[in-house]
Amino acid sequence: MTKILNTKEKQADAFKHLKESQGYKNAMQAPKFTKVVINIGIGSLKDKKKIEVIVDRLTKISGQKPALRGSKKSIAAFKVREGDPVGLSVTLRGLRMFAFIDKLIMVAFPRTKDFRGLARKGIDEMGNYSIGIKENTIFPETADEDLKDVFGMTITVGTTAKTKDEAFAFLSYIGFPFKKD
Repeated sequence: MTKILNTKEKQADAFKHLKESQGYKNAMQAPKFTKVVINIGIGSLKDKKKIEVIVDRLTKISGQKPALRGSKKSIAAFKVREGDPVGLSVTLRGLRMFAFIDKLIMVAFPRTKDFRGLARKGIDEMGNYSIGIKENTIFPETADEDLKDVFGMTITVGTTAKTKDEAFAFLSYIGFPFKKD
């Protein structure tokens, strides 16, 4: 992997950069990425071919085959029975996680239509950041002829940060393009 793991190097430098602002005394206190979870809701799609297309695209985007998630309850109003597939999920760790974060920051966000920056309110109390993406077409693995089957996804970036401010400082240093408040 040629110089694609920019994020891994920046994570290692985070202690030096955030030492004064966060008051770290030890390098182990600096936040780190733990995992990236990509979720896609397919609702009550009964068409197996559409589900296969979505699985194929998510596999290309993430580099890992997604797991099918079934419904927990039967809901008659939605015509969903318990165990019917309602979503897909991928959990990335290690080198795949760093490669995906690099691709997200360097390629996907710049390709987003009318992108004005990420909202800071996506950071939760435990230091994780969740992003909603409306179109999968921002990733380069999606071919232009496949524009008829566009789907959205939720990406959650897990960190070891303990507060919102610590997570914001860490993610900003890594290169997440937050909006200027």
